Amino acid sequence: MPITENNFTLGIEEEYLLVDLESCDLAEAPPKLMEEAGAALEGQFSAEFLQCQVEIGTRVCRDIAEAREDLRHLRATVSRIARRHGLAPIAASCHPFGRWKAQHHTDKERYNALYRDLAGVARRMLICGMHVHVGIADPDLRIDLMNQLGYFLPHLLALSTSSPFWQGEDTGLSSFRLTVFGNLPRTGLPPRFASWGEYERSVGVLVDLGLIEDATKIWWDLRPSARFPTLETRICDVSPRLEDALSLAALTQCLIRMLYRLSRQNQRWRLHDNFLIAENRWRAERYGLTEGLIDFGRREIRPVADLLEEMLELIAEDAAALGCAAEVAAARDIVRTGTSAERQRAAFRSARAAGQSRKEAQRAMVRQLIEEFHEGL
Repeated sequence: MPITENNFTLGIEEEYLLVDLESCDLAEAPPKLMEEAGAALEGQFSAEFLQCQVEIGTRVCRDIAEAREDLRHLRATVSRIARRHGLAPIAASCHPFGRWKAQHHTDKERYNALYRDLAGVARRMLICGMHVHVGIADPDLRIDLMNQLGYFLPHLLALSTSSPFWQGEDTGLSSFRLTVFGNLPRTGLPPRFASWGEYERSVGVLVDLGLIEDATKIWWDLRPSARFPTLETRICDVSPRLEDALSLAALTQCLIRMLYRLSRQNQRWRLHDNFLIAENRWRAERYGLTEGLIDFGRREIRPVADLLEEMLELIAEDAAALGCAAEVAAARDIVRTGTSAERQRAAFRSARAAGQSRKEAQRAMVRQLIEEFHEGL
């Protein structure tokens, strides 16, 4: 199949938390807000599991420029409508001081069923993520590329981390979201499958037993979408800054095209055991960008900045072909300025050093997240 038959279309889904503009605490989405946003963004906006969460999704985009336009519109519209209700969205995977016990789940059959099925685990789901869909027409190709792309998931996570705090405490992790999410079944790194048929048979066992209704209840870090002919990455924390989100989406798109391009040359990325990839996943979850990841070829722990440069070289041809060279190069800015996890900690330290109380320093983090959400809108 020539590359032209796979156009590597792009779709981005983001989950946001709603906060009160005065207190900076989590706020439930009032019905009027949901009605207004749903009407303004028909088919691209919905409630999420908790009443303080909302979700948006771009249309199917031909390239990163189209994705930027749509994502900017979605963020700006949600922000404008939320402000009329005294609220603001933030794109962080955990609220710096919100309490999960104080939240209520959305009264919708899908979420009521999740609440019943997942019991106490569901109540702690005060987390948000970003999902990137890349169009791949052939189902067997989707599985083959999924097996290879798993190697790069920790690299994408390290660049995206935005959840260092949980219920007001610094967890010491850069992505505490994954710790919470990992309590759910059918999460983590995807298993390897030999074909689309093997994948369907495996999912079919759980469906036939009535344990899940369909593949949407499989929440791996990377999966074939149950609704679209796409490969869907789910590893990333949601990014406060629009441009960081677009950089991560472009990297994902280019990595998939690069792996496909190799396949056309009868080459493939070396498959490493999930035991080893999980170690890199943990390092990204724990340290973000600061302590490096394992280079399994060299058997060394190397700075993420160095690994990123190698990645950018690998995908240079693909970035040029897809028209996103600037966006993938912008990943260097993430390394240079730090991830949201690092910026949140810096805002907290700065506020405390200026004599602010612990509570005021926590609010300073949220105000920074609100500002970053609106950059470029």
